[in-house]
Amino acid sequence: MESESKVGDVLLIYNVIADLCAFVLSHCQDEEVFVRYSCIAPLSKKELLAQISGAIEELFLKRNDGSLVIRQLTEEDLSQKFYQKLLSFIAVVCHQQNFFLIVCLLQVLDEALMTLLRNKVSAFQQTDFTVVLNTNRESTGIGLLPRCFCVWERRHRLSHSYNRLDNFLFHLLLLENTILGDLIDKHYFLKPEMFPRFAEQNKLRIAVSPLRLDRHFEPEVFEQQQVRYFRIAYAHGEFQRDNELIWQKIRQAAERQSDIVVFPELLGNPLTPDFISQRLKALHHDEREWMPSLMILPSYYENHLNTAVILDREGRVICKQSKQNPFRNEQKDGACLEAIKTNQVVNILHYHGIGRIAVLICKDFLTTSYMERLMRCFKLTLIIVPSFSTGSYDFRQSFDLCAHDDCNVIWINTCAALTEGKESNFENIGYVRKRIGRGDDDSQKLCRMPICQGAFHGECSRDCIYFETIRGV
Repeated sequence: MESESKVGDVLLIYNVIADLCAFVLSHCQDEEVFVRYSCIAPLSKKELLAQISGAIEELFLKRNDGSLVIRQLTEEDLSQKFYQKLLSFIAVVCHQQNFFLIVCLLQVLDEALMTLLRNKVSAFQQTDFTVVLNTNRESTGIGLLPRCFCVWERRHRLSHSYNRLDNFLFHLLLLENTILGDLIDKHYFLKPEMFPRFAEQNKLRIAVSPLRLDRHFEPEVFEQQQVRYFRIAYAHGEFQRDNELIWQKIRQAAERQSDIVVFPELLGNPLTPDFISQRLKALHHDEREWMPSLMILPSYYENHLNTAVILDREGRVICKQSKQNPFRNEQKDGACLEAIKTNQVVNILHYHGIGRIAVLICKDFLTTSYMERLMRCFKLTLIIVPSFSTGSYDFRQSFDLCAHDDCNVIWINTCAALTEGKESNFENIGYVRKRIGRGDDDSQKLCRMPICQGAFHGECSRDCIYFETIRGV
């Protein structure tokens, strides 16, 4: 164990926990310990708690009947004396490799830190973005963050499907570098007032629009180091008209009291974020309060990046999510690859009640290994998928993987991707895949957004917008 105690070092507790998690994971790679501990006998669990209480009494309160209750730690509790007891106990149990006792200790610490973790969320909400709580992530391979609950996420999420240490943690989000790989994670804890209607109604109102049939851009094919690539060249003369349409859809979403509005891939342009931001800032305060809380603007291609900008109702940029996995375009004369740079950055939005949100642009969602890595590392509860695709079949196949993990999906395509000969792929232009309760109507889990029939005849009224609601389960 690497951690050393310091007087008044509140954050040291997270380094201690990260060290302890790393020790368990390095010694329990066959997962048998987690399988067996998940069915630990009540008397055995009671004995483990008694051992922990005997060594670190600050972690417990004793009821009148003699039973133990985990108490909420305060900053004052995390003294040098406390750390000395904790580290001495950890040294013994790690030397003994008593993994049941170690996992039980982690559970106790997870519960005991609930109040302090909620306070950390409040502090994180005042910053632009945050990094993990512990400072020893590089040496341990473990990152820790407060875990925001989600109204449609089961408490024992996937405990019957995956045997993992974090099955036993409910207030700490455990990030394993071995799962994350070379990706760079940035975290944004959204303020409580971000979703006022959700807080009142416990439901999330979604608006999505495919925007338009006309493309206003052309792919330019080029060769580099024996490989064919394509980049996007926009018709600059259409920027104003396109941005006015996006603003119109945002206003329509506001009229229906939508919390989130989502647009497709590639139908934005470099001027879109500033255009929409300025329109929002020009509104009167009272009118701005009715605008969607989150706006995932249509992505645009510039300088070899395919980027979706995420705005709040104040017109502020929360983050910019770039596409990481290039699309391979199959053509009659051969395939060509989307010429994008992968910056490896993934942005995660945290909010109590909604959980954790990520935007995966088109091919990022279809790249199953990438999507599952993010979903399981961050325990995502909502994935938003802006798309420019010639069909929906592959996306629908991936929806069930997400629902299995208690993760809902919003997918929106665009009629501008409609290709001659593939009309049958465009029966629906968007979907919301929701986790539903056991007693709910099974037909409610996949909400379809049928394409306007005029699109098949080259007709576009530009009035398509769809609404759906995600509720707690």
